[in-house]
Formats: sequence, C-alpha cells, structure tokens
Amino acid sequence: MALTRTQLAARVAQELRDGQYVNLGIGLPTLIPNYVPSDVTVTLQSENGILGMGPYPYEGEEDPDLINAGKETVTVLPGASFFDSALSFGMIRGGHIDLAVLGAMQVSERGDLANWMIPGKMVKGMGGAMDLVHGAKRVIVMMEHVAKGNVHKIVRECSLPLTGKRVIHRIITDLGTIDVGPDGLILRELAPGVTVEEIQAATEPKLHVPVEPMVMDIPPLSS
Repeated sequence: MALTRTQLAARVAQELRDGQYVNLGIGLPTLIPNYVPSDVTVTLQSENGILGMGPYPYEGEEDPDLINAGKETVTVLPGASFFDSALSFGMIRGGHIDLAVLGAMQVSERGDLANWMIPGKMVKGMGGAMDLVHGAKRVIVMMEHVAKGNVHKIVRECSLPLTGKRVIHRIITDLGTIDVGPDGLILRELAPGVTVEEIQAATEPKLHVPVEPMVMDIPPLSS
C-alpha cells in the first residue's frame, strides 16, 4: 500500500542530519518540519530571504508580512535572520545549503529533473529550483510515484522543460526509495505492502535491485 502524505513526510524527515542547512520546496516538502526527529536540529532556509524558519503559525496568529518562497505564512525561530534575495541566492550558489528537498513533475533515470512548468500552462516563475539543484550539496525529490491516471513520473527521458540535468541524488515516493546511480536507478526501499513488481510497473525505466530492498521504517504518527 502507498504511504500517506504524512507518512511520506515522516520518512523524508529521516534524511535530515543534525546541524544541516536545509531548503524545502513548496508542496509536499513543506510537511517535513512536522516530523523532524527530536534529536535532530536543522536550520531551514527560504530563498526569499529567511534563515531559521519555524513551523506554520496557528490559525489567527499569521503575520502576512512573514512568508516563505511559496507565499505561505510561516514563523521564525529565535536567532532567525532576514536578508535580500541576492544574499539568499549567494548562499545557495555558494554551496552553503546542505540539502534541498523538492517536488517533481518528472525525474529521469539519469537524475534529470523537471519541476517548474508544463507547456501551455500559466506559471508565475521558475522560483529558485534551478539554483537549488546546482548549488545544494545533496538534492532529494519527494513526490507521489505516479501522476493522475497512473502516468509515469519516473521516466527514461523527461518530456517537460528541465530544471537541471543529472542533479538528483535520491527519489523518495509513496511507494519506495530509489537512488540515482551512474548506471541507472537503484531500488533501496519499499513502502510496507508494496512489491518490487508493483513499483517497477509504476516506473518507466528499469530499476536495478542489487540486494533485497528494505521496508521503509515509518515512525508512529500521532493522530
């Protein structure tokens, strides 16, 4: 069975390491801060100029002037700082972001990423993804494994406009965890109840399975 959105966020949160500077993309990655392990402290960076973001505000406590790059209201933690976009992208392009977690429309078997536009659809802008995939030390895609109609999102070649070529290190979906290796995609983990055959059917390129995939360890989630 596929993971729920909260289970997926809890699994991806296990990728965070104590002391890291982390940028989270809009969409699914914004759920991750709710599930960071208690023994891990990370500093969240937003490319619109915040270092030290906190969780979402409670209803009624929102500050409309305090937003992230996705125009969502946020909070900040003690010691947080604010700066202009030039300095923010200097942090990203200078290699000071340890990890970026982004959503995706398509990921190729070589680690190419398409996540910023669909031709013919109106877009507000490409955001910071093109800089993040080249500037962050490690890039993880967090997404649902297939699109509506069971259309493949992990493909041999991206048909949508690219955000970056050969930039993705790991893909974590509601069906499993896949690493991008020099010779293709390597299946590492399966969601509980999902078989190798099922995840392969949902993936266009062939998955390499050098060892028996582990079952995803999903921590208990409070209701």
